[in-house]
Amino acid sequence: MEQIRNVDSGRDAAEIAGINAWYVENSTAIFDTVPLTESEMRRKIEMIAERFPYLVYENGGRIDGYCYAHPWKEKQAYYPTWETTIYLRPGCEGRGIGKRFMEILTDECRRRGCHSLIACITAENEGSCRFHEKLGYRQVSRFKEVGEKFGRLLDVVDYQKSL
Repeated sequence: MEQIRNVDSGRDAAEIAGINAWYVENSTAIFDTVPLTESEMRRKIEMIAERFPYLVYENGGRIDGYCYAHPWKEKQAYYPTWETTIYLRPGCEGRGIGKRFMEILTDECRRRGCHSLIACITAENEGSCRFHEKLGYRQVSRFKEVGEKFGRLLDVVDYQKSL
């Protein structure tokens, strides 16, 4: 059975950590260089889910993706602007999961008083850029060579959607 539901840090942390680790070790989609342990991921989930929406996509008892919103910047004046994060288990792309995820997440962000969403994306991740454009996000910045991973300097682009 497929469902999008709120995260359960105790039940979901291990699988989320596994998905996250794949991206850390194999892609430039995330700038972390060391995967989080299950306990580190559990703490991170709890910290975020306490104040912001955090969803998982479960299919047949397995977590195939997660998405959440979190503060874009830490200063209180930025509170109405949140950043979104979404990752699908490799091989789950192109099935409409991401679109459903982001629609639910966006509605929940709006309901909780968020005014603007930001997606911070590695510029070479063209699939994610196109995905966000289809959801109504527009590119608002490009930072040149601000991240380094796998021995390469990488550009980052920010996409924004007003709610």
